[in-house]
Amino acid sequence: MPNAEKMKITNMHAIIILLYALTLGACSKQANFDSDNSKQTYQKADLQTLRQAPFPIGAAVVPSTLKSNANYRNIVTTEMSSISGENAMKMNSISRGRKSYFWDDADYLVNFAAENKLRVHGHTLIWYKHTPTWVASFSGTKDDWKTILKEYIQDVVGRYKGKVASWDVVNEIINDDGSLRDCIWLQKIGPEYIELSFRYAHEADPAALLFYNDYGQEWSHARRKAAYHLADSLVKNNVPIHGLGLQMHTNVARSVNDIRYAITAAAVTGLKVHVSELDVAVNPDKKLTAFNETVAQQQKERYRAAAKAMLDIPENQRFGITMWGVHDPSSWLSPNPDWALPFNNLFEKKPAYDGLLEGLYQGK
Repeated sequence: MPNAEKMKITNMHAIIILLYALTLGACSKQANFDSDNSKQTYQKADLQTLRQAPFPIGAAVVPSTLKSNANYRNIVTTEMSSISGENAMKMNSISRGRKSYFWDDADYLVNFAAENKLRVHGHTLIWYKHTPTWVASFSGTKDDWKTILKEYIQDVVGRYKGKVASWDVVNEIINDDGSLRDCIWLQKIGPEYIELSFRYAHEADPAALLFYNDYGQEWSHARRKAAYHLADSLVKNNVPIHGLGLQMHTNVARSVNDIRYAITAAAVTGLKVHVSELDVAVNPDKKLTAFNETVAQQQKERYRAAAKAMLDIPENQRFGITMWGVHDPSSWLSPNPDWALPFNNLFEKKPAYDGLLEGLYQGK
């Protein structure tokens, strides 16, 4: 290993230890970066759409809705610079059997993105909740399980080589107490499946950026610590991991400082940071029957905090923000009474949209 790379890994390990000791529990504090390296100031007039943001802002999309709804499609093409498939690229959506695939929806997203100059972030290669039935019933040795893991990852990543810029390689593998989540891959291969998944993906497309994606970094010390430890161990073992995905399914009860801290602290790892599934629920206790001005302003503040925090980290680590849906009815929270996204049911901009723009030009 080159000396420079050894030094990079050693430095990262030291930073992780420092994070554990000094900052993981101090959510009211913010990680600090050299202002000359990370700060940029934008005027309000410079940013008329989210697509003009200084880093990619995108949304999780559904192929059938892109095809059928012109308003939905228009928001994606005019406001977004990146897309993720909400479900189209998950294993249970693509894999119909060993070496048997349904590509239509994923192909549509990739082609749509190319036609509209959008980045594609692949979500997700391995997730315990999206294991096909044929995998659950598969019988074989540990090496057989490694083979089917490799086949699937490399068939998918290889098909979209040069077309999908990045992948969530493994998703939500950490329990709330920081331990590894039990899943069929852990049972059949052991913890090694995590490292192997990254290596297999990298072999299939060496140019693709590879992420670990999980939730709860804005509210859980244990989850933050475990994610940083996982990233540190992968880097020390020379595993190709390039970034951390912070899902950020949050709500108006979560403090602005918690949101900002999750983003700035993640950047101290040196990896790219992706706020990967952002939404801000306003009705977590199910007491509201209608969206109102009070929660609209609370929601706006939290969207602004996320955007501003991204500008507080070094430019080369700002992978972007992806919102988990295009407008309120397309949220995963629907049909529950909630209004978590920056566009309403009529595809109109909400105060949350203005919050994003304000955060991007350092608005107060």
